[in-house]
Amino acid sequence: MLTRVPRLLRRPWTAAVAAVALAVSVLVAMPASGASAAACRVDYTVDAWAGGYTAQVRITNLGPAVTDWRLTWSYPGDQQVTSAWNATVTQSGASVVAVDAGWNGTLATGGTAEFGLQGTWRSASPAPEDFALNGLSCGADGGTPPTTPPTTPPGTTPPPSAECGDAVICSGFEEQAGPEPSGDWRFTAPDCQGTGAVAVDSAVSHEGGKSLRVDGRAGYCNHAFVAHAADLSAVGPVMYVRMWVRHTTALPVSHVTFVSMPDSAQGGRALRVGGQNGALQWNRESDDATLPAQSPAGVALSRPLPTDGWQCLRFAVDTSAGHLDTWLGEEQVPGLHADGVPTQDVDQQWLANGTAPRPTALRLGWESYATGDDTVWFDDVAVGSAPIGC
Repeated sequence: MLTRVPRLLRRPWTAAVAAVALAVSVLVAMPASGASAAACRVDYTVDAWAGGYTAQVRITNLGPAVTDWRLTWSYPGDQQVTSAWNATVTQSGASVVAVDAGWNGTLATGGTAEFGLQGTWRSASPAPEDFALNGLSCGADGGTPPTTPPTTPPGTTPPPSAECGDAVICSGFEEQAGPEPSGDWRFTAPDCQGTGAVAVDSAVSHEGGKSLRVDGRAGYCNHAFVAHAADLSAVGPVMYVRMWVRHTTALPVSHVTFVSMPDSAQGGRALRVGGQNGALQWNRESDDATLPAQSPAGVALSRPLPTDGWQCLRFAVDTSAGHLDTWLGEEQVPGLHADGVPTQDVDQQWLANGTAPRPTALRLGWESYATGDDTVWFDDVAVGSAPIGC
């Protein structure tokens, strides 16, 4: 998991979403299954938006080894858990119980377990403060009472700017002089060319006066992309990509791709971002693995790409550990997350045969494998070694 990327830039906050990306670390006391109580630490990291949130919870065992764990807390706001991964999470009123998934129940001294959850809220979403492990609440047997941290905890990095900084690619297509892509952006059809087309559009843009327009056509061999000339093979160790995307037709049931990155870890075959079953997905060309798994539960953890409006799409590719994270607007999408720990319906298939990706170039366009005409615009595209906000 890319926990060293705590927050990316959000649009101006309202008071109702002031809990966005708030990291909470508290010490609680934890008994070691039949042994004396021992301390543990709980890191509760929230990524919130208006009406919803995801939370990543990390337990660190600071005492004797345990063979199972049960974490409880109460929400001080009106949060409601709707789904979870790597743990079984239930809620009754404000009270929440998370139980290990079996395979992650054993914690050696200094060992950690992580799980995630997603939920909704209406009026307030302050972080919980009353964590307890295996029935013993914080403050018991010498535990340290929890405290409410500042909005930006000491030692964390402030949210990055939407400006490109030292990014290798930073383009709003304003430098394009004619209707055909030129300069650093050139048309390409990676496998075969059909009726799909790309153009510089001076009538539609996210900011400025221009964007890249792709008229995507259904059916294999209608590949239509523009590739940037930059060599991305040295970007990292985490590669951050930010783009604004607009399209007209909902993602189809069949597989489509609109971002294609040649990947040296796949012998030059593509690491792809697109859609299937109406939702966003990652796809690996070499073995056709998908993230998330294309099961009903997996697809439900992804999100559709909204139509007829500009959407900020961001992703991070850890080229050393192979982790992936994806954000659509304000939301870190739980199904588009690979953290190295196989999770059913999410990244179990993705991690089975894959190695850490090493993208070497960026291509934007449209590739369909069955049905799926669409018109797609791209604008304000950036790629670099540091987080880039919206």
